[in-house]
Amino acid sequence: MGLEEKLPSGVLLTTVEQIVGFVRKTSMWPATFGLACCAIEMMAVGGPRYDIARFGMERFSATPRQADLMIVAGRVSQKMAPVLRTIYDQMAAPKWVIAMGVCASSGGMFNNYAIVQGVDHIVPVDIYLPGCPPRPEMLLDAILKLHDKVQNTKLGVHREREIEELEQRRLRALPLIQQTEEATR
Repeated sequence: MGLEEKLPSGVLLTTVEQIVGFVRKTSMWPATFGLACCAIEMMAVGGPRYDIARFGMERFSATPRQADLMIVAGRVSQKMAPVLRTIYDQMAAPKWVIAMGVCASSGGMFNNYAIVQGVDHIVPVDIYLPGCPPRPEMLLDAILKLHDKVQNTKLGVHREREIEELEQRRLRALPLIQQTEEATR
């Protein structure tokens, strides 16, 4: 004999965080950052065979100010790193990042001074998607996992605290990266 039995039919009980999470996950607009062969697989997800629109992603955003998800697909060069960070900073909060492919996740087979060894050194990453290149089905799976994460994300200061923790991890890794770059010169 709970409260649910006394409510009229058609009334749902939930929290504001659950409603906002549902709305955010069903209306994401990804900003593409395709840099290599992974971008071809990312484009396939927008086609009729995989139909990313059924997950609330009707179109890929051409401008970062209208996007809340960045899919970094492919290797990021040292020259492209500041551009990536600028685009990330221009995105409105809340924002999420998927590192698509082994090059975006860890530098891949390009272990040299010209390629960033993981995009998480530049922007905080929410989902890592392995593969060289990962199949469109894998990207859809990563998006569904991100939907679960977005659905359960806290609002306000809780999300800001999570982003600050990701940024601190990135900053702690910077001296190690710089030492490695100096050692390879």
